[in-house]
Amino acid sequence: MSSSLADLAHQVLDLVRTAAPTAEAAVSADRTEQWLTRFATSFIHQNVADETTSVTLTVHVDGRTTVASTTLTDDAGLRALVERTVGATRLAPLDAAWPGLVPPASLAGTGTVDQSVLAATPDDRAGVVQAFVRAAGGLETAGYCRTKHWTGAYANSAGHFVEGEATSADFDGIARNDGADSAARISSTRMSDLDGAALGDRVGRNARTLTSAVELPAGEYEVVLMPEAVADILTNFAFYGFNGKQHNEGRSFARLGEAQFDPAITLTDDPVTPGNIGQPYDAEGTPRGVLSLVDAGVTAAVAHDRRTAAKAGAASTGHYSEGGWGPMTENLVLSPGSTPLPDLIRGVRRGLLVTDFWYTRVLDPRQMTLTGLTRNGVWLIEDGEIGTPVQNFRFTQAYPQALAPGRVLGVGDTAVAQPSRWGLGSWTGPALHLASWNFTGTASG
Repeated sequence: MSSSLADLAHQVLDLVRTAAPTAEAAVSADRTEQWLTRFATSFIHQNVADETTSVTLTVHVDGRTTVASTTLTDDAGLRALVERTVGATRLAPLDAAWPGLVPPASLAGTGTVDQSVLAATPDDRAGVVQAFVRAAGGLETAGYCRTKHWTGAYANSAGHFVEGEATSADFDGIARNDGADSAARISSTRMSDLDGAALGDRVGRNARTLTSAVELPAGEYEVVLMPEAVADILTNFAFYGFNGKQHNEGRSFARLGEAQFDPAITLTDDPVTPGNIGQPYDAEGTPRGVLSLVDAGVTAAVAHDRRTAAKAGAASTGHYSEGGWGPMTENLVLSPGSTPLPDLIRGVRRGLLVTDFWYTRVLDPRQMTLTGLTRNGVWLIEDGEIGTPVQNFRFTQAYPQALAPGRVLGVGDTAVAQPSRWGLGSWTGPALHLASWNFTGTASG
């Protein structure tokens, strides 16, 4: 971990003490390094690196709160940050909901760091891309390979100080065959988990089977959802389902203590178990742990930051996020079962194998009803055998309803982490065999 980030945090606190001796103050110093290799038409066309160090300062004085940040981390930049943040409190409205600062507390973990990610070169990422392209067998391919390294330090005037460090390595690739696409994604803390050859072989074989897809009528179909599709379910649960702000406002489906899911469903948010992607504390400095959201079908918790927790009479779970969305579960893990994917498929009398969901949008946050499209491969399953490729569908489905008691017919034995849409996180889950999914028509285009 970088002691320079700790020095920055403490330096800013010292400046606040001088400028506003009675203020409550918190400082988060973060450095993110990421390296990205993109490819299209089966050729690498971009290789970029980015390193950003940012300092975010929160000041509460005389009942008023302001927050500001900077990427100018020299002495002049830090002094300017303190001056404008402290000065802005005079103009800020009274903050009656101020929850106070995090008291001193220990971390459950400091984050998973893999040396292969830190040492990865453009040649290493290009090697993953090359293996993917070759294994796709001449089909047109596109995608990216990305490595990321985060370090951070947090300190506040209540005496709380924590540090963390984490890595991630992501791959997202697609193969196209006569207008039909197949894709695969994976995320890990380790570079060695990005097996370009295996991913390329899978998408190449799938893409070749997708020509001459047939149109099926709308209706409810039994489905096997691949991990890429399951990741979309988890993503929307993170935004809408287990969000403490929306729960406080009555806009979440979650009813604590009720068996809203099938007993086969156990869902946690876990950034701290070794090998998992994630930061060990949030931007308010609250330590993160393993948060049980659904325990054998029973809704057990929602995520909170300090403000939503105070309103709910609960404790923060370390899930503060910027932008006003409310607390986000960025490291969801749906526990795998014991059924291999081929056995999930063999259990389907007549249904669909769905690779991926795309362009999903919430219609009713309270019920978590979404509409969206299938993508990257749909096949008809009859009597346990994968058969005819099917044209993409549009669907309208309440996600919790699809996972309700008695609706989950099987849970795959292998959970695959998918890259997060934001931050340092991932959505990890196995394939699911569900009793029904509501398809409303064939997707246009």
